[in-house]
Amino acid sequence: MSITSDRPVGLGQVDVEWYDAPGGYTGVEPTEEWAAEVRRLARARNATLLAHNYQLPAIQDVADHVGDSLALSRIAAEAETDEIIFCGVHFMAETAKILSPDKTVLIPDERAGCSLADSITADELRAWKAEFPDAVVVSYVNTTAEVKGLTDICCTSSNAVDVVASIDPDKDVLFLPDQFLGAHVKRETGRDNIHIWAGECHVHAGINGDELTAQANSHPDADLFIHPECGCATSALYLAGEGFVPEEKVKILSTGGMLDAARETGAKQVLVATEVGMLHQLRKAAPGVDFQAVNDRASCPYMKMITPAALLRCLREGRDEVHVAPDVAERARLSVQRMIAIGNPGSGE
Repeated sequence: MSITSDRPVGLGQVDVEWYDAPGGYTGVEPTEEWAAEVRRLARARNATLLAHNYQLPAIQDVADHVGDSLALSRIAAEAETDEIIFCGVHFMAETAKILSPDKTVLIPDERAGCSLADSITADELRAWKAEFPDAVVVSYVNTTAEVKGLTDICCTSSNAVDVVASIDPDKDVLFLPDQFLGAHVKRETGRDNIHIWAGECHVHAGINGDELTAQANSHPDADLFIHPECGCATSALYLAGEGFVPEEKVKILSTGGMLDAARETGAKQVLVATEVGMLHQLRKAAPGVDFQAVNDRASCPYMKMITPAALLRCLREGRDEVHVAPDVAERARLSVQRMIAIGNPGSGE
């Protein structure tokens, strides 16, 4: 499908045509004229533009706010606009809708899913809960609204350890869906009664220990910023524990935590193990530091479905609106609120 418009785009009268391709909408370049038109349309719609840290640099640069999924959802709840345009994957836009039920929430391409959120369904969680009827369910925010609705307490990667530590030590804990974050929480809390779902983000899981070891060996003075969803997180701790890398150089961090650490680091070079979109914000936060990806192929195809063409289509046509059933949203909201009541929810995943 192609759509043509002769409406003004920024600085001039041009025809704009975009195409629905298998990997997302294409045909529009992120020029200055495009950015001006995006901002004009957002103002006309009374919309706030939110972009996740893993989005394309052009999408991040045109947004009103850039950050982690939970931080952006909380910004959405506080925004005084009628609409929220969430440039991220679908579960993130759902979370914004859960926390902003009276606002219209749009995602530029509703097909932008998440392999981690898809790794457990509501039916699978119901069956797991039936095996452990007295267990406390802790779900990462990277889950669907239906899964959050079956959850006792949500968590982010920055506060998952604190959330689990707040639970009665005699209670079984069902932790889902990310097995690597679950392993990190189990290691940090020392709990034997935490049961971990075998889910993963395919992008983070693909950043492996061999790659990290090779990069650390070839960049011996670099700090290591490791997202706990990564398959290499255990390898990073092993390298530190065995003395191959100084312990103070290894930091297991959420994306928000990476930004904080970037502003404070004294290192000239940092190796980063997470989705490569994060490098854009890190380089803006600390332009004097050389940030390099541990795996430069770690790019999420779902995040990259939010293209310049998709964003323009969203603003021109009001597509695609995100809906969450009111009863599901009410239950899901409780699991997020319980997390916030425990303490600082961090800055997102």
